[in-house]
Amino acid sequence: MMTRRDYLRLMLAAGVSLTLKPGLLAARPDEALPLITRAIPASGERMPVVGLGSSATFSRVAGQGATDRLGEVLAALVEKGGRVFDTAPSYGEAERVAGELARARGLTDDMFWATKVNVAGRGGGSADPDAARAQIERSFDYAHKSPIDLIQVHNLGDVPTQLGILKDLREQGRVRYIGVTTTFPRQYQELERIMRREPLDFIGIDYAVDNRVMEERILPLAEERGIGVLVYAPFGRDRLWDRVEGRPVPDWAETFDAHSWAQFFLKFVVSHPTVTAATPATSRRQHMVDNMGAAYGALPGAEMRQRMVRHIESL
Repeated sequence: MMTRRDYLRLMLAAGVSLTLKPGLLAARPDEALPLITRAIPASGERMPVVGLGSSATFSRVAGQGATDRLGEVLAALVEKGGRVFDTAPSYGEAERVAGELARARGLTDDMFWATKVNVAGRGGGSADPDAARAQIERSFDYAHKSPIDLIQVHNLGDVPTQLGILKDLREQGRVRYIGVTTTFPRQYQELERIMRREPLDFIGIDYAVDNRVMEERILPLAEERGIGVLVYAPFGRDRLWDRVEGRPVPDWAETFDAHSWAQFFLKFVVSHPTVTAATPATSRRQHMVDNMGAAYGALPGAEMRQRMVRHIESL
């Protein structure tokens, strides 16, 4: 059976639409089940636990101009109860295209718009404050929304300069929440230091059933400090798809309403009580619907989470 990962890879390589084999994706979310939400610690505002990211395939498809497809993905997010959309200026055309599509489809006010700022680059160094402000203003233009819900300093790029700008914008009421992000292990210690020192509303991190280092220090610290958590790469990028290729979802996953591997992986992530939302990227409506299925029904408890870990480690 073709995996979801292989489907995406083949579609992108060939540039054509493929017909899914029956049963590849789970059924549509059952709205008769309760929608799972989590409170943002800074305000108590409740958010659906599954959203949409715009890196990877979303970014590539945006660059190819396939806007109809991406519009369907955004529509599916909102139709199925989602709100959180995560993007960044560094994701190619994703931020601009998504903003235009959301406005054209009347979705802008229904979405929690989360973007980022980083003019310093991954290598660090000092950020030009004027360049950072200009990048942020472009994000306002692209989002067609003010205030923007969340802006974070991407990959801890010159946090003193860029977070300082975000603090000012939050004070002015132009940004509702601010934070910082990283998915690089070499930056985890610095992330912890910043979390202890700065008044953050959010962090954005990598976390998955096969990547649980955040459970050791970062997630407990986020709970202690009252910081919301957005999770990136909940599928381990391609790692988890490689691991489960050709294998069925275990029958016992139905006890927490997981009917596909995507839902299995996402429900593990969002069942951690400190996680506010997971934002996997996709460029296909079917996958967005499948992902949103993880935002409905039950979540695994502590013992089941350990069983999920053991199962993945056994593959």
